[in-house]
Amino acid sequence: MSFQTVFKRYEIKYLITTEQRQKLVNEMSPYMQLDKYGHSTISNIYYDTDTYLLIRRSIEKPVYKEKLRIRSYGLDNPSNMVFVELKKKYNHTVYKRRIMLRKNEATAWLNDKVYNLDNTQISQEINYFIDYYKTLHPTVFLSYEREAFFSKNGSDFRITFDENILCRENNLSFEEKASGIPILPNNMILMEIKCSGGIPLWMTNLLSKEKIYKTSFSKYGEAYRTIIFPRLHKNNNTTFKEAPYNV
Repeated sequence: MSFQTVFKRYEIKYLITTEQRQKLVNEMSPYMQLDKYGHSTISNIYYDTDTYLLIRRSIEKPVYKEKLRIRSYGLDNPSNMVFVELKKKYNHTVYKRRIMLRKNEATAWLNDKVYNLDNTQISQEINYFIDYYKTLHPTVFLSYEREAFFSKNGSDFRITFDENILCRENNLSFEEKASGIPILPNNMILMEIKCSGGIPLWMTNLLSKEKIYKTSFSKYGEAYRTIIFPRLHKNNNTTFKEAPYNV
């Protein structure tokens, strides 16, 4: 199976309403079309340290930040395959490395440090990440419904709409159905523009017309701010500073 393993691109985020999403989809139809996944459910298990070091650093908006997760496409993934993804952001550019594995291989690797894969550059980077942070373990399960579009002109310009974003801190397994606490209001959607170069003029005009402006937003960051941190604070077992809204 052929799939992309290395990404270098910009990811620009916007929080929009369901009404704005419908207007955008209608007006971008001459330029964009649904990709091969179309509508899909994406599930992620994020890994962090005992003190949530990775997400707390991310909240501080450093020049460089990184995260590790396992991602599955589809609630009932018939192939039982997932992606182990190491995602980094430096100076506004996103770099992502990923390896496709069976679910049991991926969890054995990240949870139990059992590693029986080919020694590749990507696997070396992930192994270094695991060894460096030492106490990495599953912290949250995040799922959402995604509608993805790609450019008709053959460029790498993509647009995704994520809604029904749910977070839970228990049952951190892909075997469980998507469930959890919503981290956005019902009528809000996270739109992302993904590209390696500039945004097409037709899209900038459309965003201006609809008065849609970019924002800083992280699903894991918002889950930490609204769910994880309040729990830690309530249990009086943390001295972490509260996260700001924009992450």
